[in-house]
Amino acid sequence: MTENNEIETPADSAPPESEELVQTQSIIAKLRERINSELIGQEDVVDQILIALLSNGHVLVEGVPGLGKTLLVRLMANCFDGEFKRIQFTPDLMPADITGHVLFDMNESKFRLRKGPVFTNILLADEINRAPAKTQAALLEVMQERQVTLEGTAKELPRPFMVMATQNPIEQEGTYPLPEAQLDRFLMKVLIDYPTHEDEIRLTKLVTTGFVDDQDAFKDDSPILSPEQVFRLQKTVADIVVDDQVTDYAVRLVRATRDTTALTRGAGTRACIGLIRCARAHALLRGSDFVLPDDVKQMTLPVLRHRVALSAEMEIDGFNVDQVLAKIFNGVDAPRL
Repeated sequence: MTENNEIETPADSAPPESEELVQTQSIIAKLRERINSELIGQEDVVDQILIALLSNGHVLVEGVPGLGKTLLVRLMANCFDGEFKRIQFTPDLMPADITGHVLFDMNESKFRLRKGPVFTNILLADEINRAPAKTQAALLEVMQERQVTLEGTAKELPRPFMVMATQNPIEQEGTYPLPEAQLDRFLMKVLIDYPTHEDEIRLTKLVTTGFVDDQDAFKDDSPILSPEQVFRLQKTVADIVVDDQVTDYAVRLVRATRDTTALTRGAGTRACIGLIRCARAHALLRGSDFVLPDDVKQMTLPVLRHRVALSAEMEIDGFNVDQVLAKIFNGVDAPRL
């Protein structure tokens, strides 16, 4: 650290090679362009989904019906030359429908493993909060350890593996709140909102011009990424330089959620880890090979909003989680550049 408290790039932390960085940014630009050309008016949401992918984390997308949550995941899967499976969560869905089960083959007189849809690279858990807690809990081991235990034997999932879940706001009829343990396993919670008037016009014209069905407008079978490329991108992100002061700033932001009466539950240590990982990916998206304090602050809401609980007083006063968190984070000093 310099005399005026500025951040220096650590000499023993080598940033990614410049050529590799350029190639990585070229791939990311293609992904952004492809998805944004079809999911119009949701640029920030698309960036956050890409950050989750680059950070090797799971993402929860929340919004009212009809805003393109499922479409967003499908577009992401179309860019990926790996396996993609979808589970439509319903009240009668059973845990074995997700993970699979062992059954006895009468013809060969032996047990056989029937793998569930979690054995894939990208898993769409559509409307995840329409299934009860015991079914949602089937994803706990899957999301944390990337494996499934069946009949006492652990079965590893393909790599990379990512859960992209969608949910309706819990005020919607027929929804169940996700257990805290499961929420904490999502790296980010992304909120998708209504597009602007101009974007809604563009989207409506795109879908209704020359297409009989809505889904026909979003079919593209030319992938951009292979599973190996995804792993290399994630490795590039992991090598992005983070100064000790920036790490300290991220930890102080998380700890601030535990020292306020506005929240009844603060974020845990997993939030610190997720915040740094997302900040690295955010730095890469803006074309840098090192993390700034602003990269950390930009990721605080999507990484932390689902890991805390609002106090009853704040709810009665009409505040939401994002507003309370923003006020808390404004009181945490950032290191100066």
